[in-house]
Amino acid sequence: MRTANPALHGKTFSRYQGNADKRAMTLQGTVNKVFLLLIILAATAFYTWNLYFNGQPVELYLVVGLIGSLIFALITAFIPRIAPITAPVYAALEGLFIGAISAYYENLYEGIVMQAALLTIMTLFGLLIIYKLRIIKVTKNFRLGVVAATLGILLVYLADIILRTFTNMQVPLLHESSLLGIGISLLIVVVAALNLVLDFDFIEHASKRNVPKHMEWYGAFGLIVTLVWLYVEMLRLLAKLRNR
Repeated sequence: MRTANPALHGKTFSRYQGNADKRAMTLQGTVNKVFLLLIILAATAFYTWNLYFNGQPVELYLVVGLIGSLIFALITAFIPRIAPITAPVYAALEGLFIGAISAYYENLYEGIVMQAALLTIMTLFGLLIIYKLRIIKVTKNFRLGVVAATLGILLVYLADIILRTFTNMQVPLLHESSLLGIGISLLIVVVAALNLVLDFDFIEHASKRNVPKHMEWYGAFGLIVTLVWLYVEMLRLLAKLRNR
């Protein structure tokens, strides 16, 4: 299997195929872990959100959350067996970042966070229904297309970070509120959403392969990575629309 999510790749699960462990990964167990990670993320996000609107600085939390979540995401991706420990830590750190960045956007555009959250939730359940009804079939070409688009977006963001860090330049249109800029953000949102379909397919098939129980945490972690990305892109798109 192939997925655009770097946290979920075929070799990770296939290496366990045929494992005779009685405590194997299940679909329901993975769903439970997803909800648990979301609760952890929401709790720390609520913390930095309150700090911001109480007039306290949250810049340090934002930076620690961003860098820390990236580090633990990489650790989890490379060492899946410790996902029961690293995935909750990742969720907590990501929550610090999400809470701070959400408060910043909410201060600029009242009501935008609720809109972004609702759109993310609606997209999640909408695509889940579409996937379960097999309206979208996860074919090899579908996977390759989403993977290629995701990697392309990643490279564009990396180029933008490098340009903004070492020069006064940035990738054209990426942060603009022009029609083309909005179109680019909409395209990125679509690609992020399609990653959810790949994650659903990946977790469903992995749960049938008798892989170890700790992979429930790993599968849940991968889905949370995509959800966070989708939510942030929703924020960016709505902000651009508000600026029109």
